[in-house]
This record gives sequence, structure tokens and C-alpha cells, in this order.
Amino acid sequence: MTKSIIDFQDSRGRITGWPSDRRRAHQLAILSYLSAQLEGGKRYSEAELDRFLGEKTVMDDLGLLRRELVDGDYLMTDGEGYWKAGSRPTGEVQSVPDVTMEPVRKNRDVGQKK
Repeated sequence: MTKSIIDFQDSRGRITGWPSDRRRAHQLAILSYLSAQLEGGKRYSEAELDRFLGEKTVMDDLGLLRRELVDGDYLMTDGEGYWKAGSRPTGEVQSVPDVTMEPVRKNRDVGQKK
């Protein structure tokens, strides 16, 4: 059964609060509502995602919403950006920089007095 989020919205449709843990179905409905408004295939920086959440909510703790969206598999992250689950961001793939490893040298003189 889909729970209504109307009790958690103001007259402009913004989310006004986060339901208690015992109202998990309402929490999930809010997360679904928010994620449905994100553009698929777009990568969002943390600042862009916070701006989006700030427009859709009047909540102070945007970090809570980010975590819940990621933990609930509504959003994916690679530590550098966020995107809607099931819609890998389009655009150029950043290449991994070449890293040259220097050989590890054992210092045989360690611990010996000179």
C-alpha cells in the first residue's frame, strides 16, 4: 500500500518534516517522491543535490535526506557525485590517471650503527 505524504507537505508541495522511524512507509513514500523528480542520467554534485533538496523541502538536515536516498537505493554515488539509481550518468567517462609505482627498496642499514 502506498502511503500518502500529504501530512508532510506544505501548500507548495515541499516536504516539511521527516517521519519517525515507526512510520517507515511514509519515509519511503517521501524518498520515492523526491527521487521521481530527479533527472535520470544526470550526475549531481553534492551542492546541486542539496540545492534540489532545498527547493523540494523546508528541512534543515539535507544530509539525512542524501543518506536516506543513497541507503534506500534511490540514488547511487561514487563519492564524487550522485545519480538516480538505474540510470548511470551519461557523458564522458573520466579516465583513470596513470600511476607509476617506484620499486620498494629495502634499506639493509636500518637499525645498524655506522
